[in-house]
Amino acid sequence: MKGWQAVLGLLLGAAVLGALCLGTPAVPPSRLPGLLTGQGEGIERIVVTELRLPRVVLALLAGACLGAAGLVLQEALRNPLAVPEMLGVSSGAALGVAAPLVLAVSVPAVVQPVLALGGAAFGGALTLLAAGAGRSPSAVLLTGAAVAAALQAGLLVMMVMADQLDLQLIYRYLLGSLSGRTWGDVTGLWPWLLIAVPALVLCAPVLSVLRLGDEDATALGVRVHRARFAALAVAVVLIAPVVAVCGPVAWVGFLAPHLTRRLLPEADAVRWLPWSAAWGAVTVALADLPARLALAPVETPVGAWTALLGVPAGVVLLRWARRAPGGKRGPRPEEAAAVPRQRESRPAPTGKGTRP
Repeated sequence: MKGWQAVLGLLLGAAVLGALCLGTPAVPPSRLPGLLTGQGEGIERIVVTELRLPRVVLALLAGACLGAAGLVLQEALRNPLAVPEMLGVSSGAALGVAAPLVLAVSVPAVVQPVLALGGAAFGGALTLLAAGAGRSPSAVLLTGAAVAAALQAGLLVMMVMADQLDLQLIYRYLLGSLSGRTWGDVTGLWPWLLIAVPALVLCAPVLSVLRLGDEDATALGVRVHRARFAALAVAVVLIAPVVAVCGPVAWVGFLAPHLTRRLLPEADAVRWLPWSAAWGAVTVALADLPARLALAPVETPVGAWTALLGVPAGVVLLRWARRAPGGKRGPRPEEAAAVPRQRESRPAPTGKGTRP
């Protein structure tokens, strides 16, 4: 446990240090304290404090929100493949932001998170309604994939209608990008975080109960349908402002929860939640380094790097999670939850044919 905390701290420090020092102009680490406290002068201070620092802060906040939202969705639906990209949440938020741009509607930057929130809520609510208000986790996941495909088709229609300049902006936005982000973008996230964090704290204990299955959760007094809808609402509030500012940064909500479960297999959702947020923050911060430097001076979208590196790593973690110690394949979470119910339903032995 403490070893992984040290690894997480080292990765976080390396990501922040690399984000502030690397690039053009390169800044020695020894000069960072003076530049961050406003003692330096010239182009280096402006680059570090007005360009690189807000970018790395935004990367950490966005990754933490996506990592926490991914864990909430996976625990609420009891499915390790439940990610924002497959439930219509990210696609709906992206559509809410892209539509005014294509339709030439002037929207202030302050209103963009509201449009993204409305689009994400529309996609999530449409998924739950089509799946029967979340009565079956598997139905929610399959219906969410269909809703996400429909919303992505709407995005393609918007891209066909856009001119060349808007098309380039939408294309980079849909891949997820931190390019050109400033302190104004960071400030726009704080009001939504003030709403999402308390709701997340209240939601975490219920997620541990939902992992037991709908029948067991109901027996413990949890209203499963309302709890699942509330969990989706919390995920929407976490994802929508991030998508409004950065675009849909892919697969962070898939990788961070799986990495957390791999490192803390005996924990519950309450303990997993801060770790998933921390690994999500580190993932986006580290992925932004090659996005900014690999093809310099041209920047690549950070979402392309999170997908390129996150999907293979997540698949490996998923395969390892299904193997019990000793190399044997262990039961899936839903199968393991069903074993006690099967044993309880067996009839008691009648005593016939048994030895005294």
